[in-house]
Amino acid sequence: MKLPPIFYSSKPNQVCRLCKSLYGLRQVPRQWFAQLSSKVLAYGFVRSYANYSLFTYRKGDSFMALLVYVDDIILAGNNASACQLFKAYLNKCFRIKDLGSGNIFLALR
Repeated sequence: MKLPPIFYSSKPNQVCRLCKSLYGLRQVPRQWFAQLSSKVLAYGFVRSYANYSLFTYRKGDSFMALLVYVDDIILAGNNASACQLFKAYLNKCFRIKDLGSGNIFLALR
């Protein structure tokens, strides 16, 4: 990558920082899902054999289910504090936005 012609610098080892998303590239969704999967599996989730985008977590009496659809994630669990800890972990790994409780799932109310 070369610096733009209008950019003049006295430091020879400067680089450009890419500020736009890479959504236009072919392999980005696969790489994003691979990165997300590795972080989720490292936390202790187990991938479902029936649905590749479903992960489950069971520790003691705590249970969580995580479903990924394109770039959206649904997290459901029986322990609110465990869900909050996992969301904090995901926020540390990626920048996530918590949209709160869901009221529609696949257009079912």
